[in-house]
Amino acid sequence: MIDLHVHSNKSDGTFTPTELVNYALEKGLSAFALTDHDTTDGIDEALAAAAGRPIEVIPGIEFSTEYEGHDIHIVGLYIDYHSDYFKRRLVSFVNGRIIRNEEMCRLLTEHGFPITYQELTEEFPGCVITRAHYARLMLSKGYTKTLKEAFDRYIGDGCPCFVPRKKITPMRAVEIILKAGGFPILAHPLLYHFSEQKLEELVILLKELGLQGMEALYSTHTPADERDMRRFAKKHELCISGGSDFHGSAKPGLDLGTGYGGLFVPEEILDHIKERRQWMLAHPEQLKRTKILFTDLDGTLLDSRKQISDYTRGVLKDWTQAGHKLVFCSGRDINSVTDVKKDLGLDLPGMYLVGYNGGQIYDCTQKKTLYKTALTIPQALHILEEAEKAGVHVHTYSDTHIIARRDNEELHYYRRAIKTPIRYFPDIAQGITQGPCKCIGIDLSRSGKLERFRLSLLDWAQKEQISMLWSNPYYLEFFPAASGKGAALKVLCDLLGISPYFSVAAGDAPNDLSMIEAAGMGIAMCNGAEEVRFAATTVTAGDNDHDGLARALADLI
Repeated sequence: MIDLHVHSNKSDGTFTPTELVNYALEKGLSAFALTDHDTTDGIDEALAAAAGRPIEVIPGIEFSTEYEGHDIHIVGLYIDYHSDYFKRRLVSFVNGRIIRNEEMCRLLTEHGFPITYQELTEEFPGCVITRAHYARLMLSKGYTKTLKEAFDRYIGDGCPCFVPRKKITPMRAVEIILKAGGFPILAHPLLYHFSEQKLEELVILLKELGLQGMEALYSTHTPADERDMRRFAKKHELCISGGSDFHGSAKPGLDLGTGYGGLFVPEEILDHIKERRQWMLAHPEQLKRTKILFTDLDGTLLDSRKQISDYTRGVLKDWTQAGHKLVFCSGRDINSVTDVKKDLGLDLPGMYLVGYNGGQIYDCTQKKTLYKTALTIPQALHILEEAEKAGVHVHTYSDTHIIARRDNEELHYYRRAIKTPIRYFPDIAQGITQGPCKCIGIDLSRSGKLERFRLSLLDWAQKEQISMLWSNPYYLEFFPAASGKGAALKVLCDLLGISPYFSVAAGDAPNDLSMIEAAGMGIAMCNGAEEVRFAATTVTAGDNDHDGLARALADLI
């Protein structure tokens, strides 16, 4: 008998790793996998406790991920948990958890239940703090009468003190496990309460990225459930896995190895997993997948001098040479994005340019526009005429030029790094012969005049389905709601036949938000806006002047 899904007190179980080893031997297990939530802190202790004894401890982890609003768990077996790559990924998760836990403590305190993050870490030293730990502390402090009450009234999903943690996708979890030499498994598939079609869609996506197994044997499965999951795994050529999901006294009545009494996971299941894993290690090329990077320019890829370092240049070259796609995605007009590419001297395979906040997509290899969306001429004229009345600078674009009424300080500031030539038309209607992709307003004084102008257009913009977004404290962008960087990401992925789940997006400003939310993995610059950092799955360790993006990207190649 084996058990490939077990938790210790390093996450939300109650047994120490050493106690788990002793109990597994007492129960007659020949092997078990320690799969704590988002941590491998207990593995060294478990391996030491098992040394020289007739039991195999499998280094593992259970990642909590998010897929279309559902909490999906991916188990990884045989993780190289000491690798630098894997350690960096866990640091990223830990940082995200700390931010979320501090916010939950603040909300609980506001609701009359004073709890600090320091209290939690002192009460549960060395543990990955989960909501189960909040519930235990609330019970011990007399705030609730039961653990269930804490979840039902305060910290459960949708409750007043619950803060969702931005999670990685299950596709990203599979990729991380594979890159750490592990064996990725979809945990307890029936607990998600998906229809068979929806479960199949998820499994097909995960298998495309390298999923190797699914948990067909589980504590809550009936014999019919097990038969169904075995058939499902066979249909998709996945290995079968099985485990109790043992948590000690945190899950009363659920025992190690035997679950609620009817579970039995035979050792031959582990034999098949080992065989498949040996094949994987011998054929790493079979697990490579094409990814696509959408990166903002100013404040993200480019440093303060509008350049990139040799290190960043090397990472971008390695990215494209590995077969991945590279997309410069900017609020700049497409001519200016093209100028940036030329100035950087980047002539890499698989490059695309997105300008006007998603309004135009350009293929650098074929040298042609793949997609374009624009404001109508009446919409652009309305924005420009109302701006003139309000005393606000707004300019727009043709295919080749910036179109403005007059020369001014705002245009000089704007063109510090923009080479696109200007044409002036005192009668602005004469300069607009086709619908432009966007207009942009500029207020260098940050006097609030541009914000008042935005507010004055809110009702009109909503009716006309026009987005108005700040790209930095001085610039307000106007473009079709159907446009946006997130929309461009989806369009280009569709044109190239790449799932958006395999996309990576990096940015720093509010106009990058839709792109980061649409991507399979969102990277926020540490120098970025707060809402961007909160929405991303990872935040860079360095800013745009210190290769922040490139260092985060290197692990994804």
